[in-house]
Amino acid sequence: MLEMRSVCEHCNKALPADSSEAMICAYECTFCRTCVETTLDHKCPNCGGTFEKRPVKKPT
Repeated sequence: MLEMRSVCEHCNKALPADSSEAMICAYECTFCRTCVETTLDHKCPNCGGTFEKRPVKKPT
């Protein structure tokens, strides 16, 4: 099951499960879209992987 981390690992921006701003790599490292696009140059600093938009989990 996908781990839904709740904050950006770079800037600590809140990324709740329904956030459309969350980006993840293959190892589920989690960053906000702003950090991925402006600071990280679309490359994960932890594992070197690329990012995809994290699926959104609707609140129940």
